[in-house]
This record gives sequence, structure tokens and C-alpha cells, in this order.
Amino acid sequence: MNKIKIENIFESLLFNTRFTVLTSVLGSLVASIIMYIKGTLLVFNGLYMFIGQLNNFNDLNGHGGETLVTVLISSVDNYLFATVLLIFSMGLYELFISKIDPASRTPESRPNWLNIKSLDDLKAALGKVILMILIVSFFEKSLDIQYQNSLDLLYLGVGIILISGALFLTHVQMNNTHK
Repeated sequence: MNKIKIENIFESLLFNTRFTVLTSVLGSLVASIIMYIKGTLLVFNGLYMFIGQLNNFNDLNGHGGETLVTVLISSVDNYLFATVLLIFSMGLYELFISKIDPASRTPESRPNWLNIKSLDDLKAALGKVILMILIVSFFEKSLDIQYQNSLDLLYLGVGIILISGALFLTHVQMNNTHK
């Protein structure tokens, strides 16, 4: 065997190892579906709680609504994480295996978040969704905190300002990328 033939065989073998990424793609896809189902179950749980609260409307005395809000915020959190897993799964597939059905799509019908051409594009898409998860988690935790003094409210305000700054910087970065 000559050197060129050995090199071609090795490069073909090396190139085909990209299919090992399918384990990550399938695992992330299954995890995404599980998280979507979990979020939906939480919504149904919230609906069940809401109907129970309607039946006992006179006995509520302002209690119970916080629990319903927390359950529904948790469902949003699950949906956002499921979306991260879905984007991750699709991005890995497109980066390492093949474009997802490019013949039947036009550039106008393809969502912007799915235009993943590099690992940096994948990280940026995931980063935006993770930022949204953090915002929802912050909101969820802020509902659970017992505000005892004015310093607690100051901390909440600082947290809101930091979140606003993160959203602003993300928006600025997105606008600079598209120019």
C-alpha cells in the first residue's frame, strides 16, 4: 500500500467517527421530549390546583395563589430547558452530520435560531435560551423570598438591574452581529 492510499483510508475513518455525535443528538432529543412532557404535566398540575382554588374560593384568604404561580413558572423553566436541549441536539446534528432537510426549506422559512454554521453560533443560541432560564429562575426565587427589610428590596432591585443589563448587552451584541 502506498502512503496516499493509507492516508485516504485513515481520513475516511476519521471523518466517519463524526457519527458518534449521534449519541449526543439522540440523548439530547430524548431529554428534550422528557422536559417538554414534564413542563406540560406541571401545567396540568397548575390547572388542577386552579380548579381546586375555584371550588374553595371563599376559603383562600389570599393563600394558594403563590403556589400556583410557582408551579406555572416551573413549567416555563422546564419548557425553556427543553428548548435548550432541542437546539443543542439540532445544532450538533447540523454541525457534524448533515443539514436538516435543506431541500424542502427556503431561507425565509428557516428560523433564525436554527442557522447554526459554527460552534460559536451554537453557543450563542444556547446562551440566549440559558439567559432566559436564569431570568425565569430569578423571578421564581424572588416570589419565594420573605422580604424582611429594605435591604432585601434593594437586593431585589439590584438583581433586576443586572438582569436588565444582561438583556441589553445580549441585544446590543445581536445587533452588532447582524450588521
